[in-house]
Amino acid sequence: MIPMPLRDVAVLADGSVHPVATGGIVVDGPVVTDSREAGPGSLYVARVGEHADGHAYVGAAHDRGAVAALTDDVQTAFGRLARGVVDRATGLTVVAVTGSSGKTSTKDLLAQVLGTAGETVAPVNSLNGEIGVPLTACRVTPATRFLVAEMGARGVGHLAYLTTIAPPDVAVVLNVGVAHVGEFGSKEAVAQAKGELVEALRPEGLAVLNADDPEVAKMRSRTQARVVTVGTWADADIRAADVRLDALGHASFVVEVPNGGRAKVELQLSGAHHVGNALAVVATALECGLGLDLVATALSAARAASRWRMEIHERPDGVTVVNDAYNANPDSMRAALEALRSIGRAAQPRRRTWAVLGEMLELGDLSRSEHQRVGGWASALGVDRLLVVGERARPISDGAVGSTGGHTEVTVVNDADDAYELLQAHLRSGDVVLLKSSRDAGLRWLGDRLVGMEVPE
Repeated sequence: MIPMPLRDVAVLADGSVHPVATGGIVVDGPVVTDSREAGPGSLYVARVGEHADGHAYVGAAHDRGAVAALTDDVQTAFGRLARGVVDRATGLTVVAVTGSSGKTSTKDLLAQVLGTAGETVAPVNSLNGEIGVPLTACRVTPATRFLVAEMGARGVGHLAYLTTIAPPDVAVVLNVGVAHVGEFGSKEAVAQAKGELVEALRPEGLAVLNADDPEVAKMRSRTQARVVTVGTWADADIRAADVRLDALGHASFVVEVPNGGRAKVELQLSGAHHVGNALAVVATALECGLGLDLVATALSAARAASRWRMEIHERPDGVTVVNDAYNANPDSMRAALEALRSIGRAAQPRRRTWAVLGEMLELGDLSRSEHQRVGGWASALGVDRLLVVGERARPISDGAVGSTGGHTEVTVVNDADDAYELLQAHLRSGDVVLLKSSRDAGLRWLGDRLVGMEVPE
């Protein structure tokens, strides 16, 4: 964090220092919400979480070097403090990213590309909410040039609030889907919420909009800022041409920009859906002053930085495991299944494909129909073996069995342990296995087990 005396921290957080005599102590270490991560000069934020009250660990944070703790009603105070840090940073460009899917992968690409031009702060993993955004913003130092803020929403008004913490100079909207529709109530409400990001832009700011998503493209009318569209359609300002996938589903393409510039990009991420994410990175990086050739080179060198997102492992026995089980919604399910098909068909003879799928959460009244639709996609895309994990995911099997023209073999098992036993008994050299579900289904750990990694008890 930008070094700051406690009295200034208190003013920004609309709080008070106790005891008053300590107001001159300087916070010059990391701001943390986990007492185990505290160090010399830290500020410990004693938040009340789902499983523990952080106030019980103030002493532990102090023992590790924290000089102060933010206590009591910390959420609002933490947001105010983070805004104060952002406001004190000179020459800082704030890039905010939202979308129903792809936020974290795009954030990771942005961090690596912008990092070639200056110190860049971005979230660890998927810290994208009321605590994650201020935690990321408080990592800004006097030398930070770019702050990449991943912003998620579970209702109308959430993004509007997050943009008061880190007001964006560039706002990226990737897509609008039915993720969390059970909380929003409708896809229209999702679109309304995602558009709050571009509404927060100042006139001199830039909105980067996905021209391939009609709901996102319509957000042009909701911002006073400049707009750049990205996509594969010819009318996009920045577009991808000649998209190709290699044997592991890595996309390559030629990016074309409005001034006539062209550059070849060869992504190290699996799945054609990453092309749109990469185009958003191109638009943002150009706005931030990077040259097209440098951007293309940096994108081509970028690697997956967050776990369980199209994470590919090649086993010694010739089985390929694609672990994309960090989270799931219908759109990301389809993207992952399409990537599985591409990998399976890239080799000759064609490789046998397995889709190991679990439940998608927070779909509300659409849950059964959306799970059935995923099963239908698996069958239509030619998945050879569909392994459905958990009773609540059973509608996926119903959708696959009811699909016309498909030849997918469908099996339902009770849990990840049963899935592991079945896979270990039936996998053979050349097979490609995709694992995809919402976090609580445990499939990310199943994927780790399949490649010999240690997993939690």
